[in-house]
Amino acid sequence: MGLVLHLRLISPPARTDEVAAVLDDCPGVTNIVIVPGAAREPSGDLILCDAARESGNEVIDRLKWLKEEGSIAIEQVDLALSKVAEEAVEKAPGEPDDAVIWEEFAHKVRADSRITWAYLAFMAIATQLAGIAVLQNSPILIVGAMVLGPEFGAIAAICFGLLGGRWRLVTTSLRTLVLGFAAGIAVTFACALVSYWLGWIDLHNLRINAEVQFIVKPDRWSFIVALLAGAAGVLSVTAGKSSALVGVFISVTTVPAAGYVAVALALSDWKEVPGSVAQLALNILGMIISGTVTLMVQRRFWPQVGRRSSL
Repeated sequence: MGLVLHLRLISPPARTDEVAAVLDDCPGVTNIVIVPGAAREPSGDLILCDAARESGNEVIDRLKWLKEEGSIAIEQVDLALSKVAEEAVEKAPGEPDDAVIWEEFAHKVRADSRITWAYLAFMAIATQLAGIAVLQNSPILIVGAMVLGPEFGAIAAICFGLLGGRWRLVTTSLRTLVLGFAAGIAVTFACALVSYWLGWIDLHNLRINAEVQFIVKPDRWSFIVALLAGAAGVLSVTAGKSSALVGVFISVTTVPAAGYVAVALALSDWKEVPGSVAQLALNILGMIISGTVTLMVQRRFWPQVGRRSSL
């Protein structure tokens, strides 16, 4: 994650001085450039500046009116070879990795809460891999299915929605989560049923899968792992640590449980279905609880300039 944000603002000429005053007043803002009349659509003055990541929330909060009267564009700066940029980062209280740019996070979770063909395809492929892993007693394939599953984006959106009382976002994300798992289970069920008719698999495959039996045996540790994974997942998303998010995917038994449900239904092994469903629900619930609490802590207690801005 970059330590510095680059902002490109378009302001109505009559309010450019007001924008400049805000940028001058915010700690951690530097490299301010104003080009009068440079913008055509929307028309106005072009303002460029760099801001320490910790200052991002305050700048955005104080200039939100530009969303209606002008424009705000923000991008990460991976490398800033500038003494003034380094001084700006030093002036801004807190650490860059601790700063959550709430507008950026909100935009990301809203995008992840939508049902797309790519989301459904990844969910179906991941669930099928999990189903094959169950039938082949393969922990390695289980790990692969965990990494491929795209469900955490919707879970993070639910957490954010609960934090700010955005019930429409919560409802949309829950629908995305439910429909995603339903689609994955349905496709895997159909494939497993065809494989059963062809004589490739039978109930014996579910009797010799000791290596993956943990999927249908949820316990207190399952919930604890889900709590830890939810907290780590939210931290990884807000801090831009994609490598940490991979570890989260490998930790939780969501997609494997969905794969087990599909295979057990196809083979009419009804006694294995409740355990798989319970494992799936337990993991999702644990991640939602801990993810929401983590966002609450970040919002209220972690030192950052923008903590006083409204969600």
